[in-house]
Amino acid sequence: MSTISQASQRINALLDENSFVEIGALVTARATDFNLKQTPTPSDGVITGYGVIDGSLVYVYSQDASVLNGTIGEMHAKKITRLYDLALKVGAPVIGLIDSAGLRLQEATDALNGFGEIYLKQTMSSGVIPQITAIFGTCGGGLAIIPALTDFTFMEGTKAKLFVNAPNALAGNEIGKNNTAAAKFQASEAGSVDAVADEATILAEIRQLVSLLPANNEDDLSYCECQDDLNRPCPEIINCAGDTAIALSQIADDGIFFETKRQFAKDMVTGFIKLNGVTVGAIANRTEYYNEEGEVTDRYDAALSVDGSEKAAEFIQFCDAFEIPVLSLTNVTGYQADPVSEKKIAKAVGKLTYAFANATVPKVNVVIGKAYGSAYVAMNSKAIGADVTYAWPTAEIGMMDAKLAARIICDGQGSEAIENCAGEYAALQNNVQSAAGRGYVDSIIEPADTRKYVIGAYEMLFAKREDRPAKKHGTV
Repeated sequence: MSTISQASQRINALLDENSFVEIGALVTARATDFNLKQTPTPSDGVITGYGVIDGSLVYVYSQDASVLNGTIGEMHAKKITRLYDLALKVGAPVIGLIDSAGLRLQEATDALNGFGEIYLKQTMSSGVIPQITAIFGTCGGGLAIIPALTDFTFMEGTKAKLFVNAPNALAGNEIGKNNTAAAKFQASEAGSVDAVADEATILAEIRQLVSLLPANNEDDLSYCECQDDLNRPCPEIINCAGDTAIALSQIADDGIFFETKRQFAKDMVTGFIKLNGVTVGAIANRTEYYNEEGEVTDRYDAALSVDGSEKAAEFIQFCDAFEIPVLSLTNVTGYQADPVSEKKIAKAVGKLTYAFANATVPKVNVVIGKAYGSAYVAMNSKAIGADVTYAWPTAEIGMMDAKLAARIICDGQGSEAIENCAGEYAALQNNVQSAAGRGYVDSIIEPADTRKYVIGAYEMLFAKREDRPAKKHGTV
């Protein structure tokens, strides 16, 4: 198979059959330095055009590594920016299929300017149309900024490379020991990638993601007819409350949950579900991770981490920009406590708090476990703007664990006094009934009824409108 057919075949595999219409097929490089004019540059190394995914319009560019290694020069960049211009006019997603050696050295400043023009178009498009990238080959140097400016990034697991500085160019690093350009590192350590898979799976997942997203920030075409029972009970949800990715699939239409950044900060789950045919963005604390065989492979404290908080904050901002309702499943007792986390935890949780509080979309919170202290407040509590809050009967909502509170309140009074105080504190302060009595919880619901209550809340909130103080933008 030739490389040029690879670029085309990726587009054909992504889009509905025979739907792709190419734009700019006859464009070639204009530069003449270093005898570049003597080198054939068909389409200047990037195929651009439009087509449909399940009937929905999308714009696509696919870099052709057989033409000057897919490097970006003046005309290559112009083809991509013109595609963005069309997408912005029409209001449809842009999908970039990346396989490029980066900057075209023969075009120097023209290529640099081209990079900047792409960055600008991406910035102008952010929050207006969804942007998706998939990396199948090399994506290095300044090219790595392109997926960083998009909303979702996929990466092929064996051949793809993503880096700003090559692994061996990092002081004290050696690629054989720590391949920072590999998909595994970028997905699990850097948090730059939403999913790692083989090429066919990536293209299938992009199709699924597009079906979940609105076309733009004004015209939501992501609704679909729900065939699932709106009142369907979820009797098994309480057994998978630790792995909230599974819990979310339990309440979702047809059991489908699309998890984002699934290998990064696994203590915080983010992703999309449909409820009554409407796309909802979900954020949830996770204390257990189950592999495909149903075995628990990782356990996490019910604590907000730096990476988890930042991951969730970015996801909430995306949902708010595109008018996607937000659902949270809360089970948190505090903050990750270690010297490394302490450097950034306040700022990270500040971003999470700001994202929840600043979002004006419908917001529903379900407390499924413990909800202690200001960590609970940051997780979409009523105090920072949740429209509806539910809690399971076993939930605990309060300042801190009753035993810890008792040790502080009854300091020096002996073990019996501390034990009695802990029982009293749990009954008076941490009991979910107490929180509901003060209006911090709207309803106490059985876990099996979570789906129908959440759907009902979003139906009630469908026409929600909420203003914020006039300002250019926030600074958090």
